[in-house]
Amino acid sequence: MPGLYLHIPFCKQACHYCDFHFSTSMALKSRLVDALVRELELRRDYLGSRPTLQTIYFGGGTPSLLTGPELSQLFEAILLHFDVAPDAEITLEANPDDLTADKLRELAASPVNRLSIGLQSFHEPHLRLMNRAHSAEESRRAVLLAQDAGFENISIDLIYGVPAPDHGIWEEDMARAFALRVPHLSCYALTVEPATVFGRRQQKGTFLAPPDEFVAGQFERLLDQTRAQGYEQYEISNFSRPGRESRHNANYWRGVPYLGLGPSAHSFDGQSRQYTVPNNHQYVRAVLDEQQVPATRETLSPMDQANEYLMTSLRTSWGCDLARLQTQYGVPLLSSRADYLRYLQTQGWATLDQSVLRLTDAGKLLADQITLELFQE
Repeated sequence: MPGLYLHIPFCKQACHYCDFHFSTSMALKSRLVDALVRELELRRDYLGSRPTLQTIYFGGGTPSLLTGPELSQLFEAILLHFDVAPDAEITLEANPDDLTADKLRELAASPVNRLSIGLQSFHEPHLRLMNRAHSAEESRRAVLLAQDAGFENISIDLIYGVPAPDHGIWEEDMARAFALRVPHLSCYALTVEPATVFGRRQQKGTFLAPPDEFVAGQFERLLDQTRAQGYEQYEISNFSRPGRESRHNANYWRGVPYLGLGPSAHSFDGQSRQYTVPNNHQYVRAVLDEQQVPATRETLSPMDQANEYLMTSLRTSWGCDLARLQTQYGVPLLSSRADYLRYLQTQGWATLDQSVLRLTDAGKLLADQITLELFQE
C-alpha cells in the first residue's frame, strides 16, 4: 500500500552537517501548513482514487515544531482525501528539546504512533560541535519521557564518524542507546557536504573529518554491537528488533509508490518521480496564490528504474533479485556481469543465493562502489 510523506521545513537552528532543505525562520510556518493542506487537495489523485495509506511520515526539518492545532489541521486534511489503514504506521520526527511532558501528551493524543528522535549523540562536546539545540541529558530524558507517555515504537538517530581520538565515545553512545531499549536505531556516518558549515570549514582547513579507516572501524563496531543486542540490520543504516523495521522507509527501498508534500519533497508513482521546489516562499506562493504545485516531473526509463532498484535493494538485508532485474527491466546481470559477480563472492563482499545478491558486512563498507560498478549506462 502507498505512503504519504510531509516535509516540515523548519528548525530552531542549523546543524553543521545538514544539507536538507529547512529554514530557521518560523514566520511562514502557519502559511506553509495551509499550503500543505491545499497541496493535499491538489494532489489527492496522485496515487489513484482515494487510496488507503499504509504509512504516514512527518519529516523535516523538525516536525516536532508543529503545534497541536497545526498537526490536527494536517490530519483532518489527510482524512478528508485519503483512507488510512487501521494499523497504519504514523511517524513524526522530533528533536529532544521539543519533547516536554506536555508536548508528548499532546502527541500521544494524536494519531501519531511512532517517534523518530534525532539524538545524534550522548556526548556533550559532539553535540556542540554539530550545533545541536539539545544537551546530552535531554537526549536521554526525551526517550524516557516518550516511553512514559505511552510511545513504545521509538527510533533514535545516532551519528558516528565524528572526529575523536579513539572509538571510546562511539562505544559509549551505543551503550547508552542500548540501555534505553528502543526497538529501532538509525545510525549514519557523518558525511561532509560542500554546502554545510562543516563543508565550508573543511575547505578552509578548520575542520578535518576522520580518515575512512576510522569511520569503517566504527561501522564494524556498530554491526558487532547491534547484533549482540538482538537488532537486525535490515538496511545499511537501519537496525531494528525483529518485526520493528520502519515500514515507511522500507517501502521506499522496495519501490512502493508514495506521495511527498511540501517544499523539496519527492514523490514516486511507480513510473515517474516528482520533485517540489526547495524554497518555502515559492512553494507557498504557488500553492496558495496560483493553485498549482511547483514541481518537476521525471519519467523513469527502464534503465533508470533498474539502477534505482540496484541502488536501494543492495543496501537491504533482502538484497537485489537479479532475476527480477532481467524479467522486469531487461537487465541480464547474471550473464553480462558474471565475472564481476564471481569476484564479489571470492573477495567475501557478497553472496549469491539462487538469483539474490546480498552484500556481506565487508561488502557494505563498499556499497556505493559496488553499486556504481553494476549501474547500467
